[in-house]
Amino acid sequence: MQHVRFGHTGLQVSRLCLGTMTFGLQCDEKTSFAILDTAAAGGITFLDTADAYPLGGKLEDMGRTEEVLGKWLKGRREQFVVATKCSGKVGPAPWQQGTSRKHVMHAIDDSLRRLGTDYVDLYQVHHFDANTPVDETVEAFDAVVKAGKARYVGVSNYHAYRVARALGRAEALKLTRLVSVQPRYNLLFRQIERELLPLCEEEGLAVIPYNPLAGGLLTGKHQRAAPPPAGSRFTLGTAARTYTERYWQEREFATVDAFVNLARAGNIEPATLAVAWVLAHPGVTAPLIGASKPEQLKASIAAVEFKLDPGLKAKLDQLSHEYRMGDAAR
Repeated sequence: MQHVRFGHTGLQVSRLCLGTMTFGLQCDEKTSFAILDTAAAGGITFLDTADAYPLGGKLEDMGRTEEVLGKWLKGRREQFVVATKCSGKVGPAPWQQGTSRKHVMHAIDDSLRRLGTDYVDLYQVHHFDANTPVDETVEAFDAVVKAGKARYVGVSNYHAYRVARALGRAEALKLTRLVSVQPRYNLLFRQIERELLPLCEEEGLAVIPYNPLAGGLLTGKHQRAAPPPAGSRFTLGTAARTYTERYWQEREFATVDAFVNLARAGNIEPATLAVAWVLAHPGVTAPLIGASKPEQLKASIAAVEFKLDPGLKAKLDQLSHEYRMGDAAR
């Protein structure tokens, strides 16, 4: 497993990051541990979670993923770079969400308790909070770093102009600077190439994109003529509607069919090719890969050593060119 510099920081992270949002609902604890063991055996040392996971869970489920990860990390915390996020709704009170100073300071303490650690390496805003002034958000995250509870801070699901504004306000106020972004990015969602990725390259921000397999659609395992399979992200609790609207569409299936044909013509696992395509962008630091079964990780991990032929990449770029346009919201 290769390790790379995390943006303009001195931190080194594995070329792939394990996303854990399946833990605690889609995957029970035993399966989650097996996935973590497989990722670690494959050389992955970068782990990402959030206080609002598991994906698809109800309010009472929030935090369960961090608890599962915390149990597995016991006795080996210093062998891994650990990232988590806050801003999602995690309680019934109106202030138990967002990026107000009150919520951020409470959320980091809860995450550290569940993870069984004194600090996280990266603390991120999960979603932009329109109800909290940008200055309050950057001040709250600066306070988390100064308290020693996080080493670095970043954002997820931010439009480019919001990233730029957060960078500018932190610089003007002489506060801790953002070092990373976590956007959605795959062959079926390329809008970030237009503004966000150029901004990140110019500002030296690490990019840790999620959904490189488009919720599993790019593996070719789903069939448009059949309903989404039980237990998949397309049927999973509160996440089902989001993933169905995002990817389970005729246009996307047509693109996936062509993509899978290209992969099979080259005797390449579709999952390997999809992740390799994301890795090929010079602005990408470490894509997040996930799984509901440990054996699913093999093809994604293989993407790190896979040599993507320039001609094949050009075909994939052309095949998915239309996905560079459109709504960039998660």
